[in-house]
Amino acid sequence: MEKTKKITTIGGQALIEGIMMVGPKRTTAAFCDEKGNVTTEDITTPRLRDKWPILGKPFIRGIFSLVDTFRLGYKALSISADKLTEEDGEEELSGLDKWLYDHLGEKLTGAVMAIGGVLGVALAILLFFFLPTVLFNLLQKAFPADIAPWRSVFEGFLRIAIFVGYILLVSLLPDMRRTFQYHGAEHKTIFCYENDLPLTVENVKKQKRFHPRCGTSFLILMLLIGIIVGFFIPFENPFLRTVTKLLCIPLMVNIGFELQKACARHTGLLSRIVTAPGLWMQRITVKEPDDKMIEAAIAAMEAVIPENGEDLLS
Repeated sequence: MEKTKKITTIGGQALIEGIMMVGPKRTTAAFCDEKGNVTTEDITTPRLRDKWPILGKPFIRGIFSLVDTFRLGYKALSISADKLTEEDGEEELSGLDKWLYDHLGEKLTGAVMAIGGVLGVALAILLFFFLPTVLFNLLQKAFPADIAPWRSVFEGFLRIAIFVGYILLVSLLPDMRRTFQYHGAEHKTIFCYENDLPLTVENVKKQKRFHPRCGTSFLILMLLIGIIVGFFIPFENPFLRTVTKLLCIPLMVNIGFELQKACARHTGLLSRIVTAPGLWMQRITVKEPDDKMIEAAIAAMEAVIPENGEDLLS
């Protein structure tokens, strides 16, 4: 009799020379230094659903799980950046840089990161929401035929093209390629655990690197759901249409979250169709890892597996 594969709730995130695994009760990041030594560190940021259990209910949990993912990921990335700085050694500051650090210290770093975050969000809104609407309005004026019914399709595929183009560009950076290799270590380690095999480097190396519960797949799914939602937004004005789409994000995230979970549990034709675009995209964002990356992923994974086995997808 064929053994039933288990589907775990454990997920992860690639970091700068490391990897974070998020279990049902514990979150741990593992880092690999230049000498190949693997160290682990727990991420203690409390999750919203632990504080308010109702936030873990179906069709509510999606948006709050995403918020938790951002919070945990931000803290883990900060730790990985600090470790990388420690390895490179502190550079001696001079002039204005030294004065700013002496007088503002961590406040300056926090302010720079906050400004960078705001600018990043503003750029994302401009590129993914505002620009497609403006371009379609210009296109509509250029053609006498009624192309209004194709607005959402045009905007949706333009957003996908911008996203894919951006990922292709950043994948050319050597440091980003290594991050994508850690992404591969995360997927292959989770697959190894789900196949109920001992977590060894050799067993992990044999696993597939494309996972249906990947964050990349989720983003592609959100872009596709956005096309459907766009059909129900009547506004042509770029500002009104952008604001309405932003207000629809929680709804889209909740639907996408439940849909991705359902596709992870079932392997039928419909699930394969839904997950196919995201799996194709993972060919860019998920690369084959080396042995040390796998060791880091295993260390993080072993730390978050609950002893009672209550980590299966529901």
